[in-house]
Amino acid sequence: MLTKVVKGYMNQGMEQLEALVEPVEMDALVNERLTLAAFSQLAGTLGGYSFVKVVVHRPSGGIHFLNNARFPFHAYYIADRLLKIPRKELEERIDDFNRQFYLTPDRRFYLGILSLHHRGQEAGAGGSARGQRFFSLETVEIDNMDAPMVRDFYERVQRKLDPALPLLFKPASHLQERVVAGIEPSALPRVFSHELFASARFVALNSGKASGRLRAFRTDAEYRKALPTLEWHDIIAMHRVPDDIPRVSGIINAHHTTPLSHTNVLAAGWNVPNAIQLGIFERIEREHLNGEWVEYEVQMSGAEIGLRRLESRPAEIQRPAWTSQRIKLEEPETARTPIVELERLRMVDRVRYGTKAANLGELVHLLRNGSERLLGFYRIRRPPRQNLLPQLAGFLGLPEAAPGPDISRAASDFLKTRFQVPRGIAIPFSVQQAFLESSPRIQQNIGKLKMALELGAREIDSLCLSLQALIVSTRVPDKLREYIDSRIAEHLGGVSSFVVRSSSNAEDLEGFSAAGIYESINHCTTAENVFRSIKEVWASLVSPRSVRLRHEVGISLDDCYMGVIIQEEIPARLGGVMVTMNPMNRADFRNVYVNASSAAETPGEAGGPGRTAASGVHNVVTGSELPYQYLFNTVEGGGRTVSMGDAERDLGEEQREFLQGLAFAGRLLQSHFSPDYTFGAPVEVEWATGEAGAFILQLRPYSVR
Repeated sequence: MLTKVVKGYMNQGMEQLEALVEPVEMDALVNERLTLAAFSQLAGTLGGYSFVKVVVHRPSGGIHFLNNARFPFHAYYIADRLLKIPRKELEERIDDFNRQFYLTPDRRFYLGILSLHHRGQEAGAGGSARGQRFFSLETVEIDNMDAPMVRDFYERVQRKLDPALPLLFKPASHLQERVVAGIEPSALPRVFSHELFASARFVALNSGKASGRLRAFRTDAEYRKALPTLEWHDIIAMHRVPDDIPRVSGIINAHHTTPLSHTNVLAAGWNVPNAIQLGIFERIEREHLNGEWVEYEVQMSGAEIGLRRLESRPAEIQRPAWTSQRIKLEEPETARTPIVELERLRMVDRVRYGTKAANLGELVHLLRNGSERLLGFYRIRRPPRQNLLPQLAGFLGLPEAAPGPDISRAASDFLKTRFQVPRGIAIPFSVQQAFLESSPRIQQNIGKLKMALELGAREIDSLCLSLQALIVSTRVPDKLREYIDSRIAEHLGGVSSFVVRSSSNAEDLEGFSAAGIYESINHCTTAENVFRSIKEVWASLVSPRSVRLRHEVGISLDDCYMGVIIQEEIPARLGGVMVTMNPMNRADFRNVYVNASSAAETPGEAGGPGRTAASGVHNVVTGSELPYQYLFNTVEGGGRTVSMGDAERDLGEEQREFLQGLAFAGRLLQSHFSPDYTFGAPVEVEWATGEAGAFILQLRPYSVR
């Protein structure tokens, strides 16, 4: 639709429109035509787009284009310049004012954002994009304008813009999309968030700057061939960088991906620059950059990546912090520990069962018993509001002035009635240790690997692979096998298909994300499947990649242990991953990012289930498909579709309503699992929903540096 709307507009006279003028700093442009020169003086930048705030005074018809640097909120401008009231009074009555601004049919003001977009030709080497340009106009998620108001807002703003640039209305929420659907496109040209995202040439995934050697691989085969030669100072460019990437200095994706794939989660945890840049291979070829030393930079507010050739390899490359980093583990407990149901664990049990198992146990306890910490995120002052408790109360169906204890009880009930954790058991470190010590050959090979790591020998990868194969092929001693088998039979009897998950003490650490480096195995249907999978999980602790990544940050093999989770596998219609932040705008405290995948048919083992919760999650985190991507507001409510991924149509209203509730649940869980009292540390949640209900499959800290 965007192509049809923009096609036909001619950018004649652009040079004249962009004629240099003497810069004059303005607070606002009032009741005058907004030229591109004036736009550039007023604009801020967000998500790669330049924008100005817009206030329309309906009674007088006055239009105000605001200087974003002077007025971070529309309400501040309205208070200072139009209502002539102190900001303190505004902040005390902000929710009343917001109702007047966004929710009443006789409102005095329309509030919006006007953004400038570039479409068509590739950005040039100097960074200025040419081709078709257009403005988009949007309001906020909660604005409930009806169709006549939307048209009125659009037409008033359009009259104050240069006619050489088209103006398209951009719905800010699913609610507004339904309103726009009832208006003829000829009367209201429109563009949707997912259309802009799908065609965006640049998306910043993690900001930063690095100097290194650029390595471009057009195919996975090229990458696999070169893999042994990759070094920490390399900057990798691929269509979609795979999730087994070694630790490098920068990542460039030439195609769209999701910020929540394992690769991009690792990049955030490693604090290396990471971006999507369409056309990057053409630029690399045109400027002969492959194999050359470059300076690479990603800015969250940028319009494209920064990539500059260096004349030669710098005499001293600034080594990234992680190359000298030393991660300290908690002292693990490997004394005899029982295999227990997940529900018996709490967070403190991570030293015996691993982080994933302990978090799941804590989650079960939370769902059953509630938590005094659930409201932590909503109690924090968020200017201009003192706190967000009235907004949470409204979502939970309580009066906005409800007391804290009532909101806390309602929040606990909301989680308890909406979400479950698949039943399962946790196998502790001590069982893994007993198995490893039962085999002299395994012990000998562990000793060889430790020696090779100390000496920095070349044979590390081959020793890891040999040790992995030995662990998987070694028979579990009868007594140990009978013990594990009896616990499965006792606690999971009747289950036809299992998921066998890793749960190490060397993951989800401050400064060390292990996303995707340990095994989890789906569709285990027989005892033999289960026991082989347990050994494969144990063996993943000594995979070449996991050993190298830990060794780089000083984590000794002696200190690493692997627990195992065995859970019922859940049939699901929809599954995915959520992080309780906006990865593309980390100052955005309102929205959380939700990825979803329809659980496609996948082959099961021995007639096992093909449509499972794990299928959808796997598709998201491995990047095997581009999922649905959403932002859901966890303050005022409302959401928008960022990307439909590989799908042809969006999810239905009922499914998106579920995802809105999931987003609010994520904020509550973030509060409970917060390591401090700012309650600001985001969490990553794997989830699924189907006929059996909604399930949380895993919860971990989301690495943001």
